[in-house]
Amino acid sequence: MLAGHRFSIRWVLMERSKQRMVLLVATTAGFLTTFMVTAVNIALPAIHAEWNISAVTLGWIPLAYMLTGAALLMPAGRMADFVGRKRFFGIGMVAFTVLSLAAALAPSASVLIVLRLLQGAAVAMLFSCTVAMVTLAHPMESRGKALGLQVAGVYLGSTLGPVVGGVITQNLGWRYIFVFVGAASALNCVLIASQLRGIEWREPKTAPFDVAGSLVWAISLTALLIGFSRLPGLLGWALVALALLGIAGFWWWETRAADPVLNVDLIRRNRVFAYSNAATFINYAATAAMTFLMSLYLQFNKGLSPDLAGLVLVSNAAVQTLFSPTAGRLSDRVSPRYVASAGMALCVLALAAFIFLGETTPYWYIITVLCVLGVGFAFFSTPIIHSIMGSVDQRFTGVASATIATMRMTGQNISLGLATLVLAVVVGSQAIGPANVLTTVRITFAVFAGLCVLGVAASLVGPRPGEGGEAAAGASPSG
Repeated sequence: MLAGHRFSIRWVLMERSKQRMVLLVATTAGFLTTFMVTAVNIALPAIHAEWNISAVTLGWIPLAYMLTGAALLMPAGRMADFVGRKRFFGIGMVAFTVLSLAAALAPSASVLIVLRLLQGAAVAMLFSCTVAMVTLAHPMESRGKALGLQVAGVYLGSTLGPVVGGVITQNLGWRYIFVFVGAASALNCVLIASQLRGIEWREPKTAPFDVAGSLVWAISLTALLIGFSRLPGLLGWALVALALLGIAGFWWWETRAADPVLNVDLIRRNRVFAYSNAATFINYAATAAMTFLMSLYLQFNKGLSPDLAGLVLVSNAAVQTLFSPTAGRLSDRVSPRYVASAGMALCVLALAAFIFLGETTPYWYIITVLCVLGVGFAFFSTPIIHSIMGSVDQRFTGVASATIATMRMTGQNISLGLATLVLAVVVGSQAIGPANVLTTVRITFAVFAGLCVLGVAASLVGPRPGEGGEAAAGASPSG
């Protein structure tokens, strides 16, 4: 009796150590992938100086990474389900490591862009698994806390990226950003191989992989994101129209595919999944361009240098990092959709407050609003992930994880596209200056605040009677 009791205690401790390791490798991956984005953005002027490339070519260095990442997330999520989520994550981590180190040795901009395209594919493999692995490794009563820590790692990467990336670029050169990320990724690979042996989550393969649906989805989403970046030009509108037709065709195909990339019944019959993903898209579409807009405002209207503008803006990401674990713990105790809706409501208030920015707006007002937006985003992001992942069965966790990441990355791109569109319309043939920048900022934040109002309503939607709850039972890993 006593021996059995001791064995039980040892088994629980072993399981908790595995849970902590899953959380550690997933959080590290989230940190490194977002750190890479913001650090490379800071290094773009140095890359331009080394190769003297055009603005269009320079723009493809960050765009390539985002495009392939977003386009391949859904297929990657489905593939992870039957390959095995930990195994697929490990392969993605190795690929990300090798490509990061290879990018440090890139002999030209064209080679770097190709490597960034491939790196985006590796990121899709990682993002399609991180949330699913954390969800499956933790029981429902502690899942929100774990997801909060994982999301905090993502925000920490975006917070430190500009600062550390700037220091590395200034003192060692931009190539060492890729060396740093590659070395840290290699350590994460070692942890996965040595500490997560015997753990796997895999679903039975019922039919051949949906290659046709994957291609239609990837092409359509790529056309949509490139099209938005080209608005209001004719090519932009044509690509957006083509993308919408492609997405409609994808939906039709997925209702007939033997093993679809996206099980459309998750959207048609699961209200929490459908509306919470819509809220996720709306939130990122309404907030992601904030840094772009406020950077313009702080430099053109307040006269700050780029580094000082960055210091002001870092308050937003720092607050997100600080409050995400708290939001996760709260969502373990209160229905996650209520916490997420409260967070979205704070985002509405902050975005509406930005409408009143002027030439003489004091810095305490700007920083306060940035902090309120950061708190709102933290209290939205983790609970909405908790709500979505808790609304699906274990066999759909890979698809759900990939869908969340797709909504996030698509929303980010749409947000920047909307902000650029408003700027293009307001500026017209004039030079960019304080007056038209301020007009752009006010109009765009008004649109974003209106979008977030819709997001509050979407995130509040709960399950239909008899549809099931928002929480799926925790699943134990199997070998």
